[in-house]
Amino acid sequence: MSTFRITIRVKPGASRAKVGGSYGDPAELVVSVHAQPVDGQANTAVVEALSSALGVRKADVSVVAGHTGRTKILAIETDDTASMQLRIDALLAL
Repeated sequence: MSTFRITIRVKPGASRAKVGGSYGDPAELVVSVHAQPVDGQANTAVVEALSSALGVRKADVSVVAGHTGRTKILAIETDDTASMQLRIDALLAL
């Protein structure tokens, strides 16, 4: 098992959860969540949305940096980093 890290841009307070699109240069994956950034609610929602979009367990996704900001670094535990990169690239292209 290896750790795959990804930088994301969070949009809290969205009308619905959505994972897809890019922000900035270098491109950060955009994750929109309904939860507000209060008491870690948005962080929890980000982990749930990203794990669902990537098809991994919630326990395999964790926020490692940017706990209080919109830009976050997440660690994803995976056996196949090549297929994980392909899934992320597809989400960035949305």
